[in-house]
Amino acid sequence: MGYVSDNLNLLSDIAKCIAMQFGENCEVVLHDLTLPYDQTIVAIWNGHVTGRKVGDGGTNAGLEILKGSASPDDQYSYINATPTGRILRSSSKYFRDEYGKVNGSLCINFDITEMIKCENTLKSFTCSGSSTIPQSPELFVGNVDELLEIMMKEAVNMTGKSVGNLTKEEKVAVVHTLDGKGFFLIKKAAEKLADFLGLSRYSIYNYLNESTH
Repeated sequence: MGYVSDNLNLLSDIAKCIAMQFGENCEVVLHDLTLPYDQTIVAIWNGHVTGRKVGDGGTNAGLEILKGSASPDDQYSYINATPTGRILRSSSKYFRDEYGKVNGSLCINFDITEMIKCENTLKSFTCSGSSTIPQSPELFVGNVDELLEIMMKEAVNMTGKSVGNLTKEEKVAVVHTLDGKGFFLIKKAAEKLADFLGLSRYSIYNYLNESTH
């Protein structure tokens, strides 16, 4: 059992309160990170904001925290974006067990797209510039297969080559990049990456043990 499952009714009431207060543009999500990563969402309000529902998985940010490659610090009022280009102001509160390990989170994603359009219209008259779009937004997807696909493509894009032209060293680097982002915490991720890179699963595991230097 984890903090979220032990306190689901209370946390759900708090999440509902936030969603009702700020309306349909405010998505509030409860993640139980003791569950498989493709089904961490145990409660959600206004899921149309990111296109998710109960039973869907988390974002790449949660994966990096579970992997330990990102600090599990609470974050408030940071800017995000959906794959469809909607701009979000987000906050994430993490819950920990008695050993300090993160095992759940409450996330708020407020769609401020229309507000930014109004702001930019006003700024066009005052010459104050335009709003900033996040350079590395979280990946909000409906299911974990989409998340894996995007992560694999981004890792290959970092090499500046197409997947069919990667050298062995570059493939090793792709594997290590994804490992650092918590990619292999997802069930069957190794098999999907093997198919994507045209390798065997055995090669993926060997690459994980190879140095990138």
